[in-house]
Amino acid sequence: IAGLTGDASSGNLLFYLATPPSLYGLVPLHLKAVGLNTPRSRIIVEKPFGYDLRSARELNRIYASVFDERQIYRIDHFLGKETAQNILAFRFANGIFEPLWNRNYIDYVEITAVENLGIEQRGGFYETAGALRDMVQNHLIQLVALTAMEPPAVFDADHFRNEVVKVYESLTPLSEKDFSKHIVRGQYLPSANKKGYRQEKGVAPGSRTETYIAMKLNIANWRWNGVPFYIRTGKQMPTKVTEIVVHFRETPHQMFHCAGGNCPRANKLILRLQPNEGIVLKIGMKLPGAGFEVRQVTMDFSYDQLGGVPGGDAYARLIDDCIQGDPTLFTRSDAVEASWKFFDPVLRHWKENPDAPLYGYPAGTWGPLESEAMMHGHGAAWTNPCKNLTNTDQYCEL
Repeated sequence: IAGLTGDASSGNLLFYLATPPSLYGLVPLHLKAVGLNTPRSRIIVEKPFGYDLRSARELNRIYASVFDERQIYRIDHFLGKETAQNILAFRFANGIFEPLWNRNYIDYVEITAVENLGIEQRGGFYETAGALRDMVQNHLIQLVALTAMEPPAVFDADHFRNEVVKVYESLTPLSEKDFSKHIVRGQYLPSANKKGYRQEKGVAPGSRTETYIAMKLNIANWRWNGVPFYIRTGKQMPTKVTEIVVHFRETPHQMFHCAGGNCPRANKLILRLQPNEGIVLKIGMKLPGAGFEVRQVTMDFSYDQLGGVPGGDAYARLIDDCIQGDPTLFTRSDAVEASWKFFDPVLRHWKENPDAPLYGYPAGTWGPLESEAMMHGHGAAWTNPCKNLTNTDQYCEL
């Protein structure tokens, strides 16, 4: 138990489980044994909540036997970030975007969350997790939900989390034939002065653990059917960035000249969560002078333009929400199971097929080339931000 606050005699207790995941199922049972699971107590549980669908269901069963669901706070710091919450404000506080936010106007969506570091002395943990368990099953799928969800009828915990679950349940299940076409996993190799994953402390010499994964997801509902969502995460990338890129459909007819073969591209909306948090809309504009040469320019906003108000620590925000009894930004039990239900076949496939493709990529690059090929069928390509992001050049691309 990492933290205990409150007066035990009054039952106002808050337990924070920043323990090894192997203890997640034991701690609540011991709390119950000594009578600390009072009606006014609350418990915060870190990720990963389970290693697969079966273990997640067992954890949910254990916690339900000790606490009511309203007392259980499954924390994910991504939802504590101001920029993640602002995705909702951007979508639902502005009437001009909602009519465009569907398959009629959006071609495809990218979601990227990568780091320019390795596993940082966490070899023992990472060998049991991998990129899918560490990032995709929780962080990235939640960003998918924020991007794809329907507007809640009322913005409160129940209505908001109902819409999140609907997105998870709308994900098109992956079949055996999809594992090779819609999933690319990789592992970083030695490059320059950087270690490869298998040279990290605590990592098995022949490890098959993925440090990179890219996936193509489809959401089978009226709003998104036919719009692919491409998600990726990785260690030892060229830079650290988390962003959502919405690619709008091209104009039905291109009437302007493409000077030098540089035709105007489709509009693009970038929601960057970190670093240099902000929003950019890319639009085509005519260059001054004779003729009609159109070039893509940016309309951008940076969160520091809101008066320099600090965003605050994501964990501090979520812990305060727990103290206040607001579970909106915490994961509900049915969402945990719905997410694991989608990803469980992937884990099972890798376990049953130990020779399933695992592509190497040099540390400091954008991952396996196969992840680019995965998008070519849709005529798409990853948006790779510059290696060194600066305040004056936030959204340059290679």
